[in-house]
Amino acid sequence: MARTGNKNIQAKLVLLGDMGTGKTSLVLRFVKGQFYEYQESTIGAAFFTQVLSLNEATIKFDIWDTAGQERYYSLAPMYYRGAASAVVVYDITSMDSFERGKKWVQELQRQTNPNLVIVFVANKADLESKRQVQLEVGEKYAKENGLIFFETSAKSAQNVNELFYEIAKKLAKAAPARPTGMRLHNRPQERRNRGRGFCCSS
Repeated sequence: MARTGNKNIQAKLVLLGDMGTGKTSLVLRFVKGQFYEYQESTIGAAFFTQVLSLNEATIKFDIWDTAGQERYYSLAPMYYRGAASAVVVYDITSMDSFERGKKWVQELQRQTNPNLVIVFVANKADLESKRQVQLEVGEKYAKENGLIFFETSAKSAQNVNELFYEIAKKLAKAAPARPTGMRLHNRPQERRNRGRGFCCSS
């Protein structure tokens, strides 16, 4: 539970990316701790909520998991408009999904507010033997564009919780500070840089 007087933040979060990249699997792993080997494609969008309690704030995520099929692309602005964070997901076994992910990032940077927290996620890290997109390629693109980057596996749960906690910490830091009270600095960052995740935006 958040301590009395801490910030309560409601944040809209949207997931974008090609069909089959594992967006729904990432959300289900985060929200319900579940993974299904064969996940049906999302139609339109699916909605989830999850609450994360940090020392400095409680974040309630309203999560919109958008469909990856091309026929739904025109609906995407309806979901990312007003979002506090966007998670752009690609599949490490598909170069096409990586290229599409870059297009989503460009669209977000053009169409949304400059404070949007964008995370570039390389999913399906458990399929290393089928990898088409090298880790360094994703990292380099994220760094050049001021994005947070994580390599994840919804199947093994690698970096899934870390991804959402990193977003929560960013949103808590960006939220207006309380006018009174003590603020603690230099709190150790637990589990930071565990696996392959980094944050390169200020």
